[in-house]
Amino acid sequence: MKKIMIFIFALTLFSCGASKNVRLKEKVIKGNWVLNKINYSKTGDYKVTMFNDSAKECFEGSAWKFVPNNNSGTYAINNADCVNGERDFIFVVQEIDADSGYYDFLLKPKNNKDNTGFRLQLTELSETTMQWKQYLNVDGTQFIINMNFTKQ
Repeated sequence: MKKIMIFIFALTLFSCGASKNVRLKEKVIKGNWVLNKINYSKTGDYKVTMFNDSAKECFEGSAWKFVPNNNSGTYAINNADCVNGERDFIFVVQEIDADSGYYDFLLKPKNNKDNTGFRLQLTELSETTMQWKQYLNVDGTQFIINMNFTKQ
């Protein structure tokens, strides 16, 4: 009976944690990043407000810090033409398909008045670069926002 209880406890303990792949991704994400470039899947002049906060131009060059052990972080906008300052967020990395390397990334600003989170796809992650994609539906067609980071 004791062995069965230990087995059940161990099974419960391991089933509640994040997968090994997710933990590895979180380890690589940890630290300071710069959001260098944001581009769109379609050409044109679009007015996009990123994360219900600021325009695309304000986010380019912003500094990001990820703290995976408590799934929190900050980003700081430092553009003279924008509302500057540091914003807090929480994030969750969720593995969708280990074979394809598809990961969902949920970003939720803490000071968001309407409690909105943003689902992104973590499409690339290395020791020096990271890429997110946000898929939107604009006028019935798919529109993708690509966000490219470099690690500091």
